[in-house]
Amino acid sequence: MNLSSAFFNRNAMLVAIELLGKIITRDGMRLRIAETECYFITDRGSHASLGFTEKRKALFMDGGTIYMYYARGKPSLNFSAHGEGNAVLIKSAVTDCLGEPLERMKRNNPMPDGRPRDVNRLASGQTLVCRSLGMDVKDYDGKQIDETDIRVTDDGYRPERIVQTVRLGIPQGRDEHLPFRFIDEKYQDRCTAKPKKGCYGVYGYNEIISQNQKFL
Repeated sequence: MNLSSAFFNRNAMLVAIELLGKIITRDGMRLRIAETECYFITDRGSHASLGFTEKRKALFMDGGTIYMYYARGKPSLNFSAHGEGNAVLIKSAVTDCLGEPLERMKRNNPMPDGRPRDVNRLASGQTLVCRSLGMDVKDYDGKQIDETDIRVTDDGYRPERIVQTVRLGIPQGRDEHLPFRFIDEKYQDRCTAKPKKGCYGVYGYNEIISQNQKFL
């Protein structure tokens, strides 16, 4: 089942939690989302907290709008959520692709020296997700997901346990303490980095919703 814009037009933290396990597809290539981060306009670690600009306008658009930007010169994928300036970053993913789609993903995303990247690390980072799928900022930024060849689908998989921890790369003094990073425990060895520092806990779905009522 393809997720509609209504799925994204909800609280950013709820979207970040519920995107875990969903599948991003493009032209036969597929990645299962293993790690997300949520951002609210009210927290200083968010791009939107810096104010509206033409480059950041996707963050202020309806839920399900794609916001892409370059992190260290490489593309990153976000989806806007309910409320101006709120969004979810796709931090890492895993693939079960086989055959020609997998070979395309590997060609899209080789190691810096040109060697094939380990399939288990093909999308272990926000820029690797985009590179594996062949996504670039100029082609997707500011577009509603339904207007593109990207689909996010639900095949019924749900993480049994979810790790909640602090976001990565947030400068000191910009709400680096907020526990807005979520990881499917099953795939934590394939996420951006093992969630040891600042780990708040490991929860089932109902537990994590209960633990975060003040943000929801």
